[in-house]
Amino acid sequence: MRLHIRSLACQLSLLLLVHSVEKCLTDIKANANATQNLVGLLNSYGDPVSNVADATAISYSLCTSFCGKGRDFQVSVFARDFSSWLLPYLALISQLPFGAQYRLDNLMSAMLTVGSPVLAGYSLFITLLNSRWINRQFSQSVDYPNSRSIVSIISSLQQSPLRLHSDRARFASLVVLPENDSWWQYFSELVDYTHTWSIASATSIAWVVVAYILSIADSPSDSFVNAQTGAESTSSMWLWLIPIVMGWLQLSPKCDFNRLQAAYDRADRHARAGIADRPIATPPASAQRALTITAEEGDVMSPDELLTPPVFNYSRSLQWAYTAENIFLMYKAASEKARNRIPVNVESEWVESDDFKSIHPCNRRGSPQEIVAYCVQPGHAQRSHWAPGVFTRMVIASCASLALQWGTAGGAFMVEWFTPTIGVGCRSLSYLIYGVVSTVIWMMLLTSSILAHYSAAAAYSNRKSLSARVPLAFSHCLRRMGKLLAIANSLWVVSICILQYSDFYDTCFCNSSMISRGNAAAYITIIETTAQAALAQAAWIGALFLACTSAFAFVALVSLLLDTLST
Repeated sequence: MRLHIRSLACQLSLLLLVHSVEKCLTDIKANANATQNLVGLLNSYGDPVSNVADATAISYSLCTSFCGKGRDFQVSVFARDFSSWLLPYLALISQLPFGAQYRLDNLMSAMLTVGSPVLAGYSLFITLLNSRWINRQFSQSVDYPNSRSIVSIISSLQQSPLRLHSDRARFASLVVLPENDSWWQYFSELVDYTHTWSIASATSIAWVVVAYILSIADSPSDSFVNAQTGAESTSSMWLWLIPIVMGWLQLSPKCDFNRLQAAYDRADRHARAGIADRPIATPPASAQRALTITAEEGDVMSPDELLTPPVFNYSRSLQWAYTAENIFLMYKAASEKARNRIPVNVESEWVESDDFKSIHPCNRRGSPQEIVAYCVQPGHAQRSHWAPGVFTRMVIASCASLALQWGTAGGAFMVEWFTPTIGVGCRSLSYLIYGVVSTVIWMMLLTSSILAHYSAAAAYSNRKSLSARVPLAFSHCLRRMGKLLAIANSLWVVSICILQYSDFYDTCFCNSSMISRGNAAAYITIIETTAQAALAQAAWIGALFLACTSAFAFVALVSLLLDTLST
């Protein structure tokens, strides 16, 4: 019954709009008959007519003279459209993963996600690809007692500023000493919590899907007037949010700052360090952390690295990959020596274990110098700060996120472009601006992260080098500008919907495609031809296919790649 009443209300509002525009055309025709002045009377393709009865469109100047500025604001229509088409998407934002230490950072992560779906999709996909990469590296080359735990931990810590202690002997102790196996296992269990499906998240997604289906049901079949309601356009523009939320729910990022900190504090009590004069005895607790998941602002090149909401993973991915590669190489060296039956203590013999799958603890103890040497590969040289394959993963993540953004925003743009009068109008330009600014934000912040990592690499060799300070300053500038644009664009996309639902765009200027046609060629189609209606319908079907396909493909691709992650 409620749906029936809602449908009647929608039809009534459309009938009122049809009546208003047709009445305007009737008044203009009556005036033309009285004055025999046909200037401004056009057919549906914008050509002048020689007979008043053939007029189905009017010029922009004639529209402003007879039809007024636009329709009056109708609270009931606005409230219905806002609650039906926009509110479900705004509610779905609450299902995004947050977890920052401060609420303002959580708000900023929401602004970045809404302001730049490209950035949100990129952060999600680069997180997935990084997890696949490090899991494949370990599964192919490492067979060491605690290697399964380390893969899970490294993948889970992409939301943290992961760093190794400058004294590599400390992390080598975590790798080699059997007493530290409990640290890896304990820490892995503590961070193995989930941010995944719940009744609230499933209900929010279902609500949005139903709203989108209803917007499709309300979309035009053969009348261009229905297209002015804008429900299908705004719904398509927001459709990217469903794949982003579903993707994070599947990845289940570990982004709760307080929970991660507490887990690390508890696990750190189990860490041990090697002792030179007692290689066989149980080592004491480590005084300093070998692997850190928190940092001060002065210790990172970009402050965004400190923020745990996963939308900021764009800023951590390069440094994370570099750290993960160093960890992998240390494990690989230890694993290769263990396969060759080489003990840590060079003066002792290899002791066989009762279990052929494990390594006897005697083979894993030695002095700090021996432990460090055990985790270094022969012929080791200074490695690049750019992890192998990192740019390939960045390109793949970029393509996937751009396809999602422009599949949804492009669908909305297509609907409005082919709505008579064909061309760029207020509605289509609004969607285009949103997509373009979203892409620019992603480009600025991604470039900022690359420059920050380059500065870190340059500063590692020479901290006072000009080549380190100039890119870093440019990186900070891009990051701040990108965030400001994200705030503006997130407010802009909400404003687009408000303007659409309040009939702000239903004016002579907006309906005449003035922006692309110019004042001389702009006109308003009041009664479209059969061919125009068919073209608008075909465009709507194509836009629907484009938006739904891009969203579904993103979700499907994430689901397909998830099976390669460690469990």
